[in-house]
Amino acid sequence: MMRRGWRLGVVAVLVAICVSGSGRPEVIRTVSDLGPLPADRYDYTPQDYQRSQRASALLVRQCMGERGHSDFPLDARYPSDPIVATAVSTDYGALDLATARRWGYGWDPAKSRAFRPMGRRMTNAEYADFPACNADASRRLMRGIDPKRDWLYANTRAIEIGEAVKRDPRLRAAWDAWSRCVAEQGFTRYPDPVAAYTDPVWQRGSDGNTRHTQRERATAVADITCKRRHHTAELWHAARARKQAADITRHRDHYAAGLQALRTYRATIAEVLRKLG
Repeated sequence: MMRRGWRLGVVAVLVAICVSGSGRPEVIRTVSDLGPLPADRYDYTPQDYQRSQRASALLVRQCMGERGHSDFPLDARYPSDPIVATAVSTDYGALDLATARRWGYGWDPAKSRAFRPMGRRMTNAEYADFPACNADASRRLMRGIDPKRDWLYANTRAIEIGEAVKRDPRLRAAWDAWSRCVAEQGFTRYPDPVAAYTDPVWQRGSDGNTRHTQRERATAVADITCKRRHHTAELWHAARARKQAADITRHRDHYAAGLQALRTYRATIAEVLRKLG
């Protein structure tokens, strides 16, 4: 027993050294704390999204002006607010302990409101012309790109790579250790952290937010505590990195073409922002 305990202790120390020596913070609070993945450079980023939204809005406003709507706002709301069903997920489930204590598997409702359009509502006449202008803006931003070929190739590979990651024996063992840990604290024995995050019992609304019940918050806290204890997110991240690197090697030409398409898209956005922004 002493020998086995000594060996487990050595393993724990080695894991801690690897985690702290990788440039990551000792406590993982966000996905960015885990560092980049091999496929990240080939994929659309949050900054790309923000810039594309701005560029699209500028093109739409220009188009609407040409159709006689001279004061069309950049951040226009629809004539009536649509009902939007949001599928909520994260790469590794919940990670931030402070958020879990306050909001469980959800978030501050004020954050949902912050991403809604803030401009005035479109008039019915504006709304009649808006779809055509929106489609025209999309075509202009995709100029020089064939969307049926290598556009966002890394994104198209994400599902297959995700399935391969789930079959990784080292990750399966990591999930099992995490699952036992959560169950030992009196909560449901989930097969993996995403199952805990997406449990229907949390009753997410149309915006994807939860009800923040005491049980939900306590489960989320146990979830993150066990992730930290067993380095679940780090091991998961490592499994994803292995599978992505192997996939990039196998499909190097497609990834390279996808990256070129992404660079073309970014150049077009930069041009629009320079001319209209």
